[in-house]
Amino acid sequence: MVKITLGIEGMACGMCEAHINEAVRNAFQVKKVTSSHTKKQTVIIAEKDILEQELKDTVAKAGYSVISVDSEPYEKKELFSAFRR
Repeated sequence: MVKITLGIEGMACGMCEAHINEAVRNAFQVKKVTSSHTKKQTVIIAEKDILEQELKDTVAKAGYSVISVDSEPYEKKELFSAFRR
C-alpha cells in the first residue's frame, strides 16, 4: 500500500475538501482519501501508486492546483499493535 500526500492550492472550506475527495474517489481506486483546507493537503491511501500527472490532472479538473506530491509506503496500523512484542 502507498500513502500519497498532495499539497493543494485553492481550498477554502469543507465543501472544497469534499469536492477534491469525490474527484479522487471517482478517478482512482483508493482505500481512503482525506483533505484539509487548513493544512492545504490531501492524503490518499491506495493499494498501488498513482501516476503524479494523473493526480494533477484530476485535481485541476476539480478546480484546484497541486503544488507538491509526496509518496511513501504505507503500513496499516493494527489495533493493539503497540502492545505486541
